[in-house]
Amino acid sequence: MPSAVALVRAAKPEEALAHFERRLRLEADCWDTHYALTEQIQDFVLLDVRSPDLYNQGHIPKAINLPHGKIIARKMREYPDDTLFVVYCAGPHCNGANKAAVRLAKLGYQVKELIGGVEGWKDEGFKLAVTP
Repeated sequence: MPSAVALVRAAKPEEALAHFERRLRLEADCWDTHYALTEQIQDFVLLDVRSPDLYNQGHIPKAINLPHGKIIARKMREYPDDTLFVVYCAGPHCNGANKAAVRLAKLGYQVKELIGGVEGWKDEGFKLAVTP
């Protein structure tokens, strides 16, 4: 009898490749994002899509606060059409980043979700900025 892990047969390598490449096109992790913000040229806009109160209590440095419900065409016109957005919310228990990603994609923008959100950021040992 196979283990619970092997009970369902693994995908063929080409299927796995397509799946994981797709995930990398849709997600960014905290470590890569931190490295880009601190060591590289920032070639994306980091959006904290939580409420202003939560943002002020602690957010990822260099993030812009724009709650997902306020992502509308009029507000987004200031960004070039080829802008890449990385969106985050509280963490895996929150779907605000998904809602923001849907809105941005509908407006024609490239978007990735930051895996883990604020909680993932803290889990990696990275500090949050606080707005006085």
